[in-house]
Amino acid sequence: MLVALSVLIFILLRLAPGDPIDAYINPSSPMSASDLEVLRDRLGLDQPLPVQYLAWLRAALGGDFGYSIQRGGVAVLPLVMERIGPTALLMGTGLAIAIVLGISAGIFSAIRRNALPDIALSVVSFVGISSPAFLTALLGLYFFSVLLRWAPSGGMQTAGAPFSISDVLAHLVLPACLLSIGHAALIMRYMRASLLEVLNQDYVRTARAKGVREFWVIIKHATRNALLPVITLIGSTVGIAIGGAIFLESVFNWPGMGLLLVNAVGTRDYPVIMGATLVIGICVILVNLLTDIVYAVVDPRIQVS
Repeated sequence: MLVALSVLIFILLRLAPGDPIDAYINPSSPMSASDLEVLRDRLGLDQPLPVQYLAWLRAALGGDFGYSIQRGGVAVLPLVMERIGPTALLMGTGLAIAIVLGISAGIFSAIRRNALPDIALSVVSFVGISSPAFLTALLGLYFFSVLLRWAPSGGMQTAGAPFSISDVLAHLVLPACLLSIGHAALIMRYMRASLLEVLNQDYVRTARAKGVREFWVIIKHATRNALLPVITLIGSTVGIAIGGAIFLESVFNWPGMGLLLVNAVGTRDYPVIMGATLVIGICVILVNLLTDIVYAVVDPRIQVS
């Protein structure tokens, strides 16, 4: 999967308009044709595309992702690794909020099926699901940072201020909450549908017939089984969350992988684009593996081999 992803990104970058060699040239210092050929030969850009890709892949497997074109020759791998933490903090907080709100709202909506709270939550969830990430980010920034001034307008901490956890949290709250909106709405819909299906199962009816309190019927007997499809959904939404995080990091100037990738695309910094994309792919695969493990823990019928 990672090889296919890297091949796809490599081909798309080479299909982009312009010559890749242009990214290495300072516009204010034009190079002669002979110097261009020497540079092209040194960078391996005179080789066929399959040869170029295999050379990059061989180096990447050894931990060498190359050097950033636009950042003074800084190694790509350390540059990418230092951005993982901020992105993980933003995505982890956003998904945690989405999971708590989505599951809670889904349970409440299923219990109050077809009542006014259920209808209201359904309307809100449909709006949340259909709202594009970039629109949510821009509207949230405008209303809560510009108009109401309830939250900082960007960055991970106040410029020039000493590091403090409270300052980071103040900058984190708004983008994390905005990131959670669509995912919370989707989780809520899945949780509601799954719980309604489980509540009609025979073992739930049996628990009720034995006189088990409704609260324990829902929490102990129904919710655990209803969570199984939701766990699968959470794992599959990580890739979508990364896409949303890219928009949010760009809008809020959050110093994570998304902002690094957007800046690299804008400046045609090919080594950074390839390295960041590959690391993101690895993270998605690891999260999906973790989801499978959690699924096996929740459902003992699943065996991990």
